[in-house]
Amino acid sequence: MVAGKIHSLRRACVKEGSFPERIGLPHSIQRNEPCVYHTTGLSRDEIEELCALIHSAETEPDDKSWPPSLGLFKSVVVTLTYLRRNRVQEELAETYGTSQPTVSRAISAVTLLIKKVLAPFVPTADDLDERCQYLLDGTLLPCWSWAAHPELYSGKHKTTGMNVQVACTLGEKLAWISDPIEGSRHDSHCLSESGVLAALNPADWVADKGYVGNGMITPIKKPQGRDLLDWEKEFNKQVNKIRAMIERVIANFKTWRILHTDYRRPVDTFASTISAVIGLHFWRDA
Repeated sequence: MVAGKIHSLRRACVKEGSFPERIGLPHSIQRNEPCVYHTTGLSRDEIEELCALIHSAETEPDDKSWPPSLGLFKSVVVTLTYLRRNRVQEELAETYGTSQPTVSRAISAVTLLIKKVLAPFVPTADDLDERCQYLLDGTLLPCWSWAAHPELYSGKHKTTGMNVQVACTLGEKLAWISDPIEGSRHDSHCLSESGVLAALNPADWVADKGYVGNGMITPIKKPQGRDLLDWEKEFNKQVNKIRAMIERVIANFKTWRILHTDYRRPVDTFASTISAVIGLHFWRDA
């Protein structure tokens, strides 16, 4: 299902004319082709392809547009740099020769457009294969501590943020990420809210102790009144060795620093930003 959508979307149609000129791609970049991967997380060709998807997407009356002074290409580069490195907007303004309000408008508009055009590339719970064994874990995506939003505070992590559930295969391939939920919620609650267990049997899934009671393979908790037996310790050791794979997958996902260091934009934009980064991650792996 997802593969079919990916194949059709890869062939983004561009209207007549020179596409690099239509998206505002600077001539110096066209000639020199500098490497922008470490800044944006994408290659130059991938950025152009993303611009093509955005440029050819159907727009709604309430859709925001990128600043004309930057053009589409530079607006996308600014937004990707912000998502990849979580740089301060004033610093981005100096780097790209514009103002902070212009950078802010570019990030606000392009983030929503990225979320929109890449949504078909993101697997849902229905796309998970019931025959496959998955590794599962939750992770907190940190943000500023807003006094008006105490529900974001995670007692486990001692900071504020939003919780997402992440599943990968035994081959360390990211398979699914849930919608974000307030950080105060327990992993087991977030998993239940995601609906992923409604149609799948998780009997052979591997998770940590936070998922005890969901019918998965988890480490054995220490019983009250005695220590773990030797075989129980060995069992836990082997389970944790397997679980190390999902930890690496999450660490790779969080190379998008906007999800690893405190999110500073208004809290009501956080969920959309998370969805945009999830879309970028799955689109690049498609």
